[in-house]
Amino acid sequence: MIRILLSRKLGELRWTQADLARATGIRPSTINDLYHEMAERINLEHLDLICEALDCDLDELIIRVPNPEPRTKSRRGQPLLHSKQR
Repeated sequence: MIRILLSRKLGELRWTQADLARATGIRPSTINDLYHEMAERINLEHLDLICEALDCDLDELIIRVPNPEPRTKSRRGQPLLHSKQR
């Protein structure tokens, strides 16, 4: 699963969501969705603006945490066996 670490980054910098919205021009409701990890999609331009405003790299804002159960299948339709399951 994809985790959005915006709340952690803003806390580290002692920025509010409103500070970030003002600095980037991104709507406060969009910032709030990212902050609370409710966003289903993220605009790449927004990511770039946020990284620029917070002077950080993308890997400080977004990470991938492995899913507990595989959700993908092989080309033959069988569940994939990951190295931990073999």
